[in-house]
Order: sequence, then structure tokens, then C-alpha cells
Amino acid sequence: MRRMPSLGPAELIVLILLIVVIIGLVVGVTGRSRRRDGTTVAVPAPVPQDLEQLVGGLVRERRQIQAIKELRQRTGLGLADAKAVVDGVAAGQPLHSHPIMARFRPVQRTPLPSTPQDLPPDLATRVRQLKAAGREEQAIFLVRGETGMEEHEARLFVDSL
Repeated sequence: MRRMPSLGPAELIVLILLIVVIIGLVVGVTGRSRRRDGTTVAVPAPVPQDLEQLVGGLVRERRQIQAIKELRQRTGLGLADAKAVVDGVAAGQPLHSHPIMARFRPVQRTPLPSTPQDLPPDLATRVRQLKAAGREEQAIFLVRGETGMEEHEARLFVDSL
């Protein structure tokens, strides 16, 4: 009869780490609906019945472009995703069962500010504020992030203000 080799300290540590990683993965996958702060993440909303009827009716009328447009406006889907969904509906697949629609979330439109005072400051104003506070490098990063400028272009913009 053969004896099993005993585990040394290094092997034991590796085994414990492997178990911890597996448990972490299981908890991460099953606990995705909760954030770290304990609040729950919104689950995808069901597809509204009127949207399903509208898209289905437009597809039956062979108005796929209008169906794609309506779907994009009401769901926030990109052009390729909306086209794939409409093509699926045209092939007989119900709108609510399409895999892309599983991540549907109603588009929430933010109201426009009612007065100019409610508008956020423009880029130039924010850059001026950062420069006045002695944070010129942050101002350059802000310009690069919002405009896509190269560093030397952003630096010229910040210096010109």
C-alpha cells in the first residue's frame, strides 16, 4: 500500500490560496447584483409592451429603418445592436427574448437646465479655475480628456487662457 506524500508549508499555502480564489470567483459571480456599499444594482427592466408592438408593427410594414430608429431612441442601443434586434424580430424572434435586449434599461432623459445659472461651467472656465488654483497639470489632463488633444496642443490651449 502506497502512502500519500504529506504537504509541506509551501504546498499548503498554494492550496489555501487556490481555495480562496475559487470562493472569490463564486461569490463574485453570484453576488453581482450587490455593490460594495450594500446597495443593489438595478436589474434590466422588462421590454415595454408598447415598444414590442411598435417594433413588430414597423417590421411587418417593412419599415425596418424606422423600427431601428425607434428602438435606439427608446432603449439607448447602438446602431449595430438595434439592427441586430430588428433583424431578429423580422426573422420571427420576439423582441423581449433577444439576447441584446437582456441588457435593456429604459433611457432616462435628463431635463435641460431652465436657466443659464444651472448650466455647468464650460471647459475654458474650468481650465481657468484650475490654473488660478495652481493646478496647471490637472488643467492639461482635463483638456486632453475632454477634447482628445495631444499633450502639446492641450498645453498650448491652457497657456492661452
